[in-house]
Amino acid sequence: MEKQTYNGWTNYATWRVNLEVFDGQDHSDTWCGFSDVYDLSQALKDYVKETLIHEMTPDGLAKDYALAFLSDVNWYEIAEHIFAEIAEDAEAE
Repeated sequence: MEKQTYNGWTNYATWRVNLEVFDGQDHSDTWCGFSDVYDLSQALKDYVKETLIHEMTPDGLAKDYALAFLSDVNWYEIAEHIFAEIAEDAEAE
C-alpha cells in the first residue's frame, strides 16, 4: 500500500502549518542559528505552540482541538524544508 501524502507533504496538518505559518518567511534571518534539523524542528514546534496557541487562544475546546491538530504535524519535515530553502538562498547570494 502506497503512503498517503497531501500536496507533497506527509499529511494535511504538516502542509497546512507550513503554508499558514512558515511559507513566505525569510528563513535565513529567522531560523539560521540552527545547525541541526532536529533542534530546528523542536524550535518550530515550540514557536507555534507557544506563540500561536498558548498566547493567542483562550483555554477551552478550541485550544484543545488546535493542540490535537498540531500533534499530527511532521515538524522534522518542515525543518528539512526550511534548511533546504536557507541553503538555496545562500547559493543564490
